[in-house]
Amino acid sequence: MIGSGLLKGLRVTWGHLFGKAITEQYPERRPNLPPRFHGSFSLDTGKCNACGICSNSCPNNVITVSSARDENKKRYLTGYDMKLGYCLFCGLCVESCPSDALHVTPDFELSVYYKEDTALTLFPGVERKAVNE
Repeated sequence: MIGSGLLKGLRVTWGHLFGKAITEQYPERRPNLPPRFHGSFSLDTGKCNACGICSNSCPNNVITVSSARDENKKRYLTGYDMKLGYCLFCGLCVESCPSDALHVTPDFELSVYYKEDTALTLFPGVERKAVNE
């Protein structure tokens, strides 16, 4: 029959028209996210030893780890930046962190007007002073 495809398509359209709405009213009603949702990132600066493994494991080179050495030649963190505009949110950086310092948060509201504003500074690059000063 001519037009049978059109009739099948209209049947699907009419079924959705009179069916239950699936649109969520986002600002008023927050979505239920699964527990393993990959949102933004957080860094536990007390655990981070600035090894740079997370930066090396990132497929898009999104992470920049800055470090320095103290008088005991121990490395410490001086800066930690991420460019979330280029991030895949794959979680390889979190999985590869040997000290379990990098975590994924459920924060998903990351929209900005300009791509340059997607930079995330997890440690603001403050130099540590010497202990005996």
